[in-house]
Amino acid sequence: MANVASSALRRASRLGLKQSLASTPLRGIPSMSRVGAVTTAQVSRRGYVSETKRDNAQVNVETAIRLDKKDFMNEKGELITGRPGAPANATISPMAEVLKEATVLEEGQRPIYLDMQATTPVDPRVLDAMLPFFVNVYGNPHSRTHAYGWESEKAVEEAREHVAKLIGADAKEIIFTSGATESNNMSIKGVARFFGRSGKKRHIVTSQTEHKCVLDSCRHLQDEGFDVTYLPVQNNGLINLEELEAAIRPDTAIVSIMAVNNEIGVIQPLEEIGKLCRQKKVFFHTDGAQAVGKIPLDVNAMNIDLMSISSHKIYGPKGIGACYVRRRPRVRLDPIISGGGQERGLRSGTLAPPLVVGFGEACRIAKQELDYDSKRIKSLSDRLLKGLLSLEHTSQNGDPERFYPGCVNVSFAYVEGESLLMALKDIALSSGSACTSASLEPSYVLRALGNSDESAHSSIRFGIGRFTTEQEIDYVLKAVQERVTFLRELSPLWELVQEGIDLNTIEWSQH
Repeated sequence: MANVASSALRRASRLGLKQSLASTPLRGIPSMSRVGAVTTAQVSRRGYVSETKRDNAQVNVETAIRLDKKDFMNEKGELITGRPGAPANATISPMAEVLKEATVLEEGQRPIYLDMQATTPVDPRVLDAMLPFFVNVYGNPHSRTHAYGWESEKAVEEAREHVAKLIGADAKEIIFTSGATESNNMSIKGVARFFGRSGKKRHIVTSQTEHKCVLDSCRHLQDEGFDVTYLPVQNNGLINLEELEAAIRPDTAIVSIMAVNNEIGVIQPLEEIGKLCRQKKVFFHTDGAQAVGKIPLDVNAMNIDLMSISSHKIYGPKGIGACYVRRRPRVRLDPIISGGGQERGLRSGTLAPPLVVGFGEACRIAKQELDYDSKRIKSLSDRLLKGLLSLEHTSQNGDPERFYPGCVNVSFAYVEGESLLMALKDIALSSGSACTSASLEPSYVLRALGNSDESAHSSIRFGIGRFTTEQEIDYVLKAVQERVTFLRELSPLWELVQEGIDLNTIEWSQH
């Protein structure tokens, strides 16, 4: 991020300098007091570092940014603002504004972003918290013999506290990982292998609509001789608790059911599942990547033993996540990464303080603003759903009551989903999980709900987040309605439907 920031600053500065040179004579040399930078005679170039004395070598970014913005406004007459996806009425840090301006200047207007289940933008407050740890506070948090290590360690432990408070856990139960994929692998494989060594517990229960990393972890364990039960889901996407109870056996080691589905947003009954698993003395793991920071969670009230968390789903940086591992009753698992024994010996490797601090700040903000974000996203979701479902032959996938409002999955009959995505190039959307978006196969989650291949292929996922605005929702509604109508008029099937012909009664001939 430091490299990106510095390159963006340089590009923005160069662009402003080129424009000023092209339109006006060479200006005089700015004074030292105004710029706070080293200058060279006859060159009107602004620096970002103070004069090179030992006590004055401080990066003066904010002053340079402010002056660049002033020069830019003088040259262009106005500051470029209003990019789709920008927070409404939000206070943005100078660094975030410069990065955003550089992007707009170089790439032009960008699409409206409604793919929040794939990733979320870094909150500017998170970026501000991270930046010092790229430059000044660079010590290894595991170095115990000097101040550089101590200050990094202190920041890491504060971040761990923020993560723990968000889910009602103890800070000692938070293990930092590279993300939810690693946490899922560590939880499922770690518990299964630890208890599988004795040969007494070699059975795992999960559902058919889990994230691909959970399903693939279970398949790898099957290759190692474990038994796995893949529970079906009902038409609304929720599991049947009676089927879950029937699936748990005396040799079951772990049950893994995700909290909020990443494609259709349904919220599984975590508290009931946790209570059942505790009664059966089976560990309960949940993939909370799409739930943490978005819905209220309490690992103790819900009897959750292991939980996977991702930073970049809650406006934090990519490349960092966490795994909650209960201490009482203690969860035993084999680590999948061996080394120096960091993170209670469960995940060896040097932590990245900038990422950890950013993750912690994202969790702090998520807890602080959970109520406000939830109400606002619910309002935008209702507005979007009402408009989309007003189109004929349109339906929502998943339970209409028990779902996270920020994830809206809708099927548009008689329209190919990929064609609709191509027609909506000014809006960043997806037809399913980002991890399987390269596949042309229909979504396995929607097929598990009982949807036909045609219905699964015609589905679009709309992701609403903290920085989504009402204006963006209105624009998306208008664009979708217009382009769905246009694409349907191109379809011969739509013409038959309009004539009142039941397509199921047609006998299609093969050539």
